[in-house]
Amino acid sequence: MDDYVVSVKNVSKRFGDQDVLKHVSVDLERGKIYGLIGRNGSGKTMLLKTICGFVAPTEGEVCVWGRHVGRDVDFPDNLGFIIESPGFLPKESALKNLKYLASIKNRIGTDRIRECIAQVGLDPENRKPVGKYSLGMRQRLGIAQAIMENPDLLILDEPTNGLDNHGVEDIRALLLGLKKEGKTILIASHSAEDIAVLCDSVYEMDAGVLTGPISADSRS
Repeated sequence: MDDYVVSVKNVSKRFGDQDVLKHVSVDLERGKIYGLIGRNGSGKTMLLKTICGFVAPTEGEVCVWGRHVGRDVDFPDNLGFIIESPGFLPKESALKNLKYLASIKNRIGTDRIRECIAQVGLDPENRKPVGKYSLGMRQRLGIAQAIMENPDLLILDEPTNGLDNHGVEDIRALLLGLKKEGKTILIASHSAEDIAVLCDSVYEMDAGVLTGPISADSRS
């Protein structure tokens, strides 16, 4: 397992009599972008939450950086993520929101936070409260918080959601740049174009069952 950044082995998740994940296994290597496709309710987000340590599997195991999630660590280190809608303090600016989040681990300073806000196409000096941001602006800010501590693993649920065409191009370029730096990225997306442009390998989730990698001709 130490050869992989993420190793998911025979993971199932059950709520009552409902199987949300069914014997899922997948390994993610360093320096690649992986795509996860599937309809709403197929289990994509549940798999991402399980990798991040937010949900414990009913069966199976997840290892990140060679450490068993839920046994060796509660939450994997060196991980940035967006899962579902990013949550921020609505009355505070982008900079204040990210400074507050950065204070939890105290690994980065204000200059790095400003750099990441600018990197996703926002103005770090803008004092506009995040509660007045558009969906696309909040999404950009969510990506900024995911990358600001320079993690080597990114888990991104619909990273281009709410972005206009220019924003989509910005974020795709950002993610491809991070891949060149050796980052490992797992993306769940409804966008066939995102998957085609970004991903080295693509997996499909349907009713909790993971299949793949699938061929380029099968991607939709």
